[in-house]
Amino acid sequence: MEKIPGFMASAYNKAARIAISSYYSPLASEIASQLKSGIALDLGTGPGYLAIEIVKKTPDIRVDGIDLTPELIKFARENSIKAGVADRLHFGVMNAAELQFEDNSYDLVFSTGMLHVLRTPDRVTKVLKECYRVLKPRGEAWIYDPAKVCSGIDTRAWKASLTFREKFLYKLFAFYALFDPPHYYTQEEVTRIIAATGFNAYYIKQKDKEIRIKLRKP
Repeated sequence: MEKIPGFMASAYNKAARIAISSYYSPLASEIASQLKSGIALDLGTGPGYLAIEIVKKTPDIRVDGIDLTPELIKFARENSIKAGVADRLHFGVMNAAELQFEDNSYDLVFSTGMLHVLRTPDRVTKVLKECYRVLKPRGEAWIYDPAKVCSGIDTRAWKASLTFREKFLYKLFAFYALFDPPHYYTQEEVTRIIAATGFNAYYIKQKDKEIRIKLRKP
């Protein structure tokens, strides 16, 4: 399972909303400080909060966000309209391993919390090769996983916001996940995967179970 199931979209949207100030906004500031202007691509954008926070921080960045879950893309579009920044955002349903964009299109590609749902190194390799293809020369790809979104979520407040149906579906999803666990990649695994892509300049940092990868296209 490489996506959030559609039936979990509303609960996921509520959780991500709580993490705006604690996670998405600070990360958006980090990205905006690196990319002063241009166009970026958000892989696994979910309800779009990171992309929204990025364009709110600078008027000279445009962001495209993709996700495999149509219901989350619907939330992302609605959230961008509510935030008043829909004119600089575009969200669509797409597979990160099969990007429907031209070569050399983006100044920056970023992803938070998607790597661990790619169950095999081959899948990760395909995604990174696509990142390389769509990046402009000297463009960068930032991959953070697992995203520390949960660390900034008030679990009690989130659960209190859920409807009875959402609570039931969340329990069902958590039970299913026991039989289809994600794969958390180590620094050594990621290094071997990068060697199979076109990237030859990279930075990897692993701390507190989170891995941060920054890749640069020549």
